[in-house]
Amino acid sequence: MTEPAEELRRCSAKGCPAAALHAIVWNNPALHTPDREKVWLACADHVEGLRSFLARRGFVRYVETLADRLARGGESS
Repeated sequence: MTEPAEELRRCSAKGCPAAALHAIVWNNPALHTPDREKVWLACADHVEGLRSFLARRGFVRYVETLADRLARGGESS
């Protein structure tokens, strides 16, 4: 029996097995077109560290809860 898709959404931090609660939406303008959205998922413990890593490079667009993103039909990865 397979798990529901929600159960498979894990934090993007290396080695973290925790369920994702946040979506960090980002874009590298040197590589991606302006309309392209990349998404890293984060648990409560890693959301700030992952956001800061991307923000230092000027890549962060916004952070939202994963529940809000999924409710409006956004991609989760």
